[in-house]
Amino acid sequence: MGWRAGVALALAGSLAQAAEPKPLPPKPSVGEIVKASSAADWRPLDLDNTLYMELPGGRVVIELAPPFAPNHVANIKALAREHYFDGLVILRSQDNFVVQWGDPDEKNPRPVKNAKMKLKAEFTVPMKNDKHFTRLKDVDGYAPQVGHSSGFPAGRDPKKGETWLAHCYAMVGVGRDNEADSGGGTALYVVTGQSPRHLDRNITVVGRVVSGMPLLSSMPRGPAPMGFYDKPEMRVPIGSFRVAADVPKEERSNFEVMRTDSATYQKVVEAQRNRGGPWNVVAAGHVDLCNAPIPVREKGGEQK
Repeated sequence: MGWRAGVALALAGSLAQAAEPKPLPPKPSVGEIVKASSAADWRPLDLDNTLYMELPGGRVVIELAPPFAPNHVANIKALAREHYFDGLVILRSQDNFVVQWGDPDEKNPRPVKNAKMKLKAEFTVPMKNDKHFTRLKDVDGYAPQVGHSSGFPAGRDPKKGETWLAHCYAMVGVGRDNEADSGGGTALYVVTGQSPRHLDRNITVVGRVVSGMPLLSSMPRGPAPMGFYDKPEMRVPIGSFRVAADVPKEERSNFEVMRTDSATYQKVVEAQRNRGGPWNVVAAGHVDLCNAPIPVREKGGEQK
């Protein structure tokens, strides 16, 4: 072997060694941090702002966010209390996007009693409405600032004095037509795919599913355009849709959500931002708003 070949082999070996990443030191995982949390790190759901949607496969629990859409939240609760959704259906499941429920009969829609069919849009609200915002240090392409408020992912623009809920997985929004003020809550949807953040500030978002997402995300995809079910037998019936406060105590679910303004939750976010070894090779040093988990657990039980 000539000296040139020997130098080349030595250089290649050095480069290979230099390129081999060092293992990351172990760090507590999200699960370990949650397991070590205290009772003070958790809050119960507000029964008057929690909904139960009963499907053939089980219960979907939705937490509403009055500070971000006060009029729509009040109207959806009015719809629930007049049993508007009872007997209506899941009518759409679009792959990597949303599952939607409501009245499939657009020509002869079910009438409302005390609620309203349409409301003025609440795409954004004044920042003064939100008194519990905890900002993420990470940059975001859809908002000048992002973070969490009482268990909900939110964006805000301090220059405009506006805040809004983000379209992350499991967030619940109000369906509408082309006109901004054409929705009221009679058609609702939940995000089941990659977070469609381009919808932020274009649709009123009212809350998020805290339990039961597998029931929704596993719905068969609709064959018609936009994932609609084109045959009545494909639609999934809604047994009932209730405000949790109106349900007998013995029939209520008992969930807690980790307080997103707690020091423990900041540890959860950091664990997601910079995961430790030995499996991880590179620490991302960044977390997307919609990939910052918000832990939910049954009171005295397991994390969901």
